[in-house]
Amino acid sequence: MITFESLFHAHPEIETNAHGRVNLIGEHTDYNNGYVLPAQIPQHTIVQMRKRNDLRARLFSENKDPVIEEYVIGKEQSGRGWIDYIQGLTKILTKDRLELSGFDAFIRSTVPEGTGVSSSAALEVSILCAFQSLFALPLDPVGIAKTGQLAENEFVGAHVGIMDQMAASVGDQHSALFLDTQSMEYKKIPLPPSVALIVIHSGITHENRGGEYNLRRQECEDAAKLLRVRSLRELTMEDLPRINTLPAPLNMRARHVITENERVLEAVVALEKEDLVTLGKLFNSSHISMRDDYQVSLPEIDHLVKIAQSNPEVYGARLTGGGFGGCVVIAAKQINGRKVAVDVAAEYARATNRTPQVLLP
Repeated sequence: MITFESLFHAHPEIETNAHGRVNLIGEHTDYNNGYVLPAQIPQHTIVQMRKRNDLRARLFSENKDPVIEEYVIGKEQSGRGWIDYIQGLTKILTKDRLELSGFDAFIRSTVPEGTGVSSSAALEVSILCAFQSLFALPLDPVGIAKTGQLAENEFVGAHVGIMDQMAASVGDQHSALFLDTQSMEYKKIPLPPSVALIVIHSGITHENRGGEYNLRRQECEDAAKLLRVRSLRELTMEDLPRINTLPAPLNMRARHVITENERVLEAVVALEKEDLVTLGKLFNSSHISMRDDYQVSLPEIDHLVKIAQSNPEVYGARLTGGGFGGCVVIAAKQINGRKVAVDVAAEYARATNRTPQVLLP
C-alpha cells in the first residue's frame, strides 16, 4: 500500500480535507454575479502535506498515474494536467507576495472527476487549507475560495465563477449555501428532513476548461454589453422584453441567467417553508431553461431527468453543474430516497447503455 511515509520517507505535518458539492439550483449564474444554492456531498478530497527546505513541490495522487509529479515554486508552467490546479495556487499566492517553501503532498479523493460535483474545487480548497496551516497564510474561508477561483481562471484557463470554491470552503452537508456572488454575502438554509437529495452521474464526463463552457461566459458578457449593464445580475424579470430583442443566442443566454436568478430566490423561500412541491417545480423549470436557453444539456441527460420526473416519489429533477455531461440532482421523498435513486439509475442504464453512478444518497 502506497502511503505518504513510503513515498516521502517522513510523516506528514498536516492533513486537511474538502468536500465536493451539488448545486441545487442557480446554474451559470455565479460568473454573472448572480445567486447560487449549492450543498456539500459526502465525497471529499484529503491532502497530507509536509514542508520542504527548498522550493520543490512534489505531488502524488492515488487517483492518477502512480508517479510523483514535481515542479519548482516560482517556475510554474501550465499544460501539465491535474497538477495545474496546484501550480495555479502557488502562482497566485506568490504573486500576492505570500511566502511559501516547497512541500510534499499526498492526495486521495472520492470526488469523481468530470461529473459536475467540483472535484477541482475540493482539491484546491484542501491544498489551500494545508498551505494556510503550514505557512501561516492570512487567508479566511472566503479568501481561500477566491484564491482557488483565481487559479482556475488565470492559470488553468477555466473561466469558472466562485460558487464551487465557496461551497467547498464554507458549505456543509446539512444545509444549502445561499450565496450572492456579487456581494459575497451568504446564508445557510437548513435542508428539510422530509426531502431526499439524489445525485446521479450520467456516465458522461465533462470538462470546464473546454471551449463550450468558456463560450457561454463570453456570450453572457456580450449580452451585458449590448444591454449596457456591467453584468446580467443588474437585470430583473422586468427586463425580459428588452432581453428578448437581443440577437440569438445572446437573448437565450441572458434569459436563462435572469430567470435562473429568480428561481434561486424562490427556491430559498421554498426550502425555508419546506414547500417541496414548489422546489420540485423550480428544479424542472431550471432544467428546461438549461436545455433550451443555455443549451448545455445532452439527450442522455434529458432522458435521465425525464425518468426521474416520471417517478411518483420525485418532486423534481434537473441537470446540475456546468453541463455537457455530468450529474442530475433530484428532490424526492425522504422515506424512499435510496430506492428512487437505484430505480432511476437502473432504468436509465437499460435505456442508454450508459453506466450511471449514484453519488447521493
